[in-house]
Amino acid sequence: MIETIELGEIVIEVTRKAIKNVHLSVHPPEGRVTLAAPLETRLEVARAYAISKLGWIRDQQAKLRNQARETPRQFVERETHYLWGRRHLLTIMARGGKPFVNVDHRRISMYLPPDTSLEKRAELLHEWHKVLLHQAIPPLIAKWQAKLGVTVKQYFLQRMKTKWGSCNPKAGHIRLNTELVKKPRHLLEYVLVHEMVHLLEPSHNERFVAILNEYYPAWREARAELNELPLSAEQWREYHEQFR
Repeated sequence: MIETIELGEIVIEVTRKAIKNVHLSVHPPEGRVTLAAPLETRLEVARAYAISKLGWIRDQQAKLRNQARETPRQFVERETHYLWGRRHLLTIMARGGKPFVNVDHRRISMYLPPDTSLEKRAELLHEWHKVLLHQAIPPLIAKWQAKLGVTVKQYFLQRMKTKWGSCNPKAGHIRLNTELVKKPRHLLEYVLVHEMVHLLEPSHNERFVAILNEYYPAWREARAELNELPLSAEQWREYHEQFR
């Protein structure tokens, strides 16, 4: 049975885990709130903590309601698309043969048969985005492996609705959101460094913050910039109290 804390209109789901600190999260899209507490935490103690963070909870729920969002892309002539933080115009080149994409200055050109569906156009661009990320990420991993003294055994790219990246410290694996190709390059580096630091410290505790402060002191500014940029039409941001 899941325990809950009710604070007016806010209902918080409480779980207990083998952790040292309380973790409060606000989840997209509706702003559902969860609280994970150490195993021995009494419900009244968790309630007092939640009350102390009530203003923060309401702020994060408001952010979810007001997030800037891209309109769904139609992949038509002169539509705006972003690449590494810069605005590009899309050009559709109708032709036979195998479809492909290239970029020249501020123009992205898609070469494809004239009857190509919207879904196929979206998938073609997404696969091209992955190619660009696969070109950009390995040099960054090599750079930060040397700085942090860690090893990334493997990285993966995928669409993510609520996260920019994730890390499996035991396996040495990192996953990155393909939406990062639309953001400035230094924000890709910030997310990658964040996930690589998890290879040293799995949780978002004081040691994790201290490592980030030492090796990437501008992380707070990078996080703020990333959080201010528009999300894709299907992507949502998740808020965690430990990152305040």
